[in-house]
Amino acid sequence: MSEFDTSLGDRGVGHVRSLSVLDRALYALFARHVDASRHDRDRRRYRGTDLRMSFDLYLARAYGLAWLVGLFVALPTALVVLAVPDSAIDGVLSVLRAVVPLVERVSIPVVPRVPVAALAALGVAVATRRAVLLVAGRYLGWRAAARRENIERTLPGAVRYLHVLSSGSDGPREMLRRVAETDAYGETAVAFRGVLNTASLTGNVNEGLRRVARDTPSEGMLSPFLLKFREHAGQGEDALRNYLRMESRMLGHRQDRARDRAEGFLELLAELFIVLLVLPSLLVIVLTVMSVIAPGLSAPVVTPVGTTTVRGVVVYASAAFIVGVGLGASLLVAGLRPPDQSIEYTRPERTLDTLATAVTNPASAAVVFALPALVVAGGTALVGADAVGIALAGYTAYAIPVGLVGVRRARIDDAKDRELKDFVHAVSGHVSLGRPFAAAVENVGEDVDLGPLNADVADLALNLRLTAPSAGTDVNLRTAALERFVQRVGTPMAEQTIGLVVGALDGGSDTGTVFDTLQTEIGRLYHEKRALRSGLLVYVAVGWTTALLVVGITVAVNVHVFDGFAQLSSLSTTGSFAINAGAVDLSRDRYRMYVVTQATMLASGWFAGMASRGRYEAFLHSAVLVAICYLVYAGGGLI
Repeated sequence: MSEFDTSLGDRGVGHVRSLSVLDRALYALFARHVDASRHDRDRRRYRGTDLRMSFDLYLARAYGLAWLVGLFVALPTALVVLAVPDSAIDGVLSVLRAVVPLVERVSIPVVPRVPVAALAALGVAVATRRAVLLVAGRYLGWRAAARRENIERTLPGAVRYLHVLSSGSDGPREMLRRVAETDAYGETAVAFRGVLNTASLTGNVNEGLRRVARDTPSEGMLSPFLLKFREHAGQGEDALRNYLRMESRMLGHRQDRARDRAEGFLELLAELFIVLLVLPSLLVIVLTVMSVIAPGLSAPVVTPVGTTTVRGVVVYASAAFIVGVGLGASLLVAGLRPPDQSIEYTRPERTLDTLATAVTNPASAAVVFALPALVVAGGTALVGADAVGIALAGYTAYAIPVGLVGVRRARIDDAKDRELKDFVHAVSGHVSLGRPFAAAVENVGEDVDLGPLNADVADLALNLRLTAPSAGTDVNLRTAALERFVQRVGTPMAEQTIGLVVGALDGGSDTGTVFDTLQTEIGRLYHEKRALRSGLLVYVAVGWTTALLVVGITVAVNVHVFDGFAQLSSLSTTGSFAINAGAVDLSRDRYRMYVVTQATMLASGWFAGMASRGRYEAFLHSAVLVAICYLVYAGGGLI
């Protein structure tokens, strides 16, 4: 077999491309496993992933990778078994004789080392192969779950858009196409594209709806919607319009309940976050105090980066754990934020444009300010700072300006969304009076002060004026003008609202109906954005409170506790109470506490920033907390 469908696999939709020589070989070796019953679950998971390769090819690659990893692990396993000394084997046999009944009565002869090594290597290879195949199956499940979550977040907005389109002259296929072309609807748009691809091959939209409803991972939302959409589309335009109106309301209520559940999960995450950040700092304090009466904590330990003590290993492991907790909590917060409430900034392709937009575009700032941060880190190294000091200085010099640019841009975008709501309401009022859309936009641009949106509205009015010749409005040019306006505003709200106008007007929808629906939609979106912002500010306070609490605790312990225990550890041994002389070294233990505290600053800042506006503000919050911690410790003479 020389060619396979690598677009949508079992669904049989999409282009066909030739396989590479390696894929041909893998397919020839492992294609027999495809029909095995043990892969039925994997096949069901695959149908919900939208991978751009066939299931047969994916499974062949998974088997090839599994055997490669298995063989890669088998060789060092055999070498390790061959290198095990006889004394170690005798020790294992002695333990078995002492622990396992009847083993002491069995005479175990000397077994040749080579057969044992071969069996061990084979066993490890088979186990590794099985583990890789299990992970490959789980990966399909993870992909399908991610698609399901994205669909359930974007489907309500897509259904509201379909309801607006239903007032026009477009048929079901054209309505689905307009949603599929809108990137704001994420995986829902991808699913609709699957419907259209199948329809283009079979000539029947109903078949496309049926297949996607069968294969989608969103069995509780998208699948019944597609089947009911097909049913009502066959009953006529009025039945479809009434169904879409009812379904948009039901999905909106369901989305509100899902948002409430996410808020409850975030509350639990914040509580767990506080515990996981405070406990390591308390553990370090307890270990430092206990080292006075527990000499074992000061026992030397050899590590790849040098020799330290048991307490030192625990301290630096705690710092690494705190950083990991901060990253994990930040990613969870980012995942709980709806995609339509997040803005992804892109950097210009040309270097000069990147430099010119460094103070307005955080993506450009992230590149431009890297060099000054390296200079600061280099200067810190020249004055004799250690690796931690160099890293923190460089991070602070990089994160603060990038974060400031991100916050400034976010505030501008917030102001644009606020003015966009007023702009839409004003234009809707003019349209309801019978004025053409272009004239309504021009009147609003002249009569209403829209703040940061003034320039964008003026540009839109100019472009719309050029698209309305005496013979009539050029629909394509009007669409281009509105799309340019969406790009200039650059916020998700603009894409979801003005994009709705573009598709609806192109589809011949009634202008009054479009703008009535648009007012409701933009009001709902703006309310959701404000509610999300207000709700997440609580977790910004949680991050800062946790950070400042840890700073206060560690500074107080450094000032009032460590001094006393340093004096106690310097006493000689008296009576039966053994004191480890020199167990507390003030400079060393204060530095370790400083490292743990700075790790807490990073984690707390990331959590607070991600809860506020995203990763650029996470840079700012974490860097400011790091600077505060340094100033407190340096000002108090603790480092």
